[in-house]
Amino acid sequence: MDLKEARDFIRFRVDQSKTVLYSLGKVLASGYVNSTDIHLAAREILASIGEAHSGWNSVNILNNNGINARFIDLCGYNDNEPLTIDERIHKEFSGIDFSKVLCVATGYTKGTEGIMRAFDRGYSEVTFSKIAVEVKADEAVIHKEYHLSSADPKIVGVEKSIPVGHTNYIIADQLADIGMEAIHPKAAKPLELAGINIRIKNTFEPNHPGTLISRDYISPEARVEIVSGSRKVIAIEVHDPMMVGEVGFDGRIMSYFVKHGVSYILKSTNANSITMVVWDNPKSWALIDVLKEVFYQVNAKPMALVCAMGSNIAMPGFLYRATKALYEKGINVESFAQSLMQVNMQFVIQRDQYEEAVTALNEALCH
Repeated sequence: MDLKEARDFIRFRVDQSKTVLYSLGKVLASGYVNSTDIHLAAREILASIGEAHSGWNSVNILNNNGINARFIDLCGYNDNEPLTIDERIHKEFSGIDFSKVLCVATGYTKGTEGIMRAFDRGYSEVTFSKIAVEVKADEAVIHKEYHLSSADPKIVGVEKSIPVGHTNYIIADQLADIGMEAIHPKAAKPLELAGINIRIKNTFEPNHPGTLISRDYISPEARVEIVSGSRKVIAIEVHDPMMVGEVGFDGRIMSYFVKHGVSYILKSTNANSITMVVWDNPKSWALIDVLKEVFYQVNAKPMALVCAMGSNIAMPGFLYRATKALYEKGINVESFAQSLMQVNMQFVIQRDQYEEAVTALNEALCH
């Protein structure tokens, strides 16, 4: 790398950022603007610095090794055009012959909608997705620290964590819903709609084909592809003797979820109670306090959620094998859910049994 040029580039970018941030501070101090919008803008500026730094350095190293590479700076520092994210990507990638040049783009893209405001920390995968759709890629490849595997290798061990190999976007959505993203769900949708496959590869095994995520894939043999979940959930049960047959009772509950911005991961009902599993965070506990004031009886317990997912498990036997594996380890199922699509069996269990449950389901269903 040309150290002087690299130093000059990042110093100039930092100076530009400081100038803009100073101006934002002055505007904020005036009291005429919404502080939230100013802080979000500042956050975007700070995020873009590192993206540009690594992108510029990578291209400089490639060029110095005889590779024709081009830095695609989507940070928008050198223009004041009010472009959307899609418009900026289209502008920067127009007319490039990819058979002759290797492009390195920033994960951050400046746009009028604010990429971090819209997608938070998943913004780089959104840029990645939009670029793939723009250039009509055959495949979108994501490199990660591990393979997309049957279970977390840190829990079950590397030797028992099997690369999935092939799955579909429905299973990717199930993973995202429990916080185990193969790819940000808002990044996956454009690729899915465009018919572009995603390949998840292990950075440290470059010759391994990894796992292909495609739109229409269904496993030729019945199997559970992934066991995953989370220890950081709360099971909320709303019980009311008057719930039986009352149309819209759950709608009343959901209105409080909407008001507090809480989304549930699992929902299970019987005649006079509804159980919902949510993330364990301050927003959820604030919601629980309100629910306790409004409804007859509300119980909330810190729990764990473990899921067995597969594109071809809609047949007799899988639920039996899963519950049998948990039973043999002395793990009680506190609540359960599975939709008619039958791609995801969700078990609510005690937190201290999470690792044991993942190991048991992985051994019973994925081998």
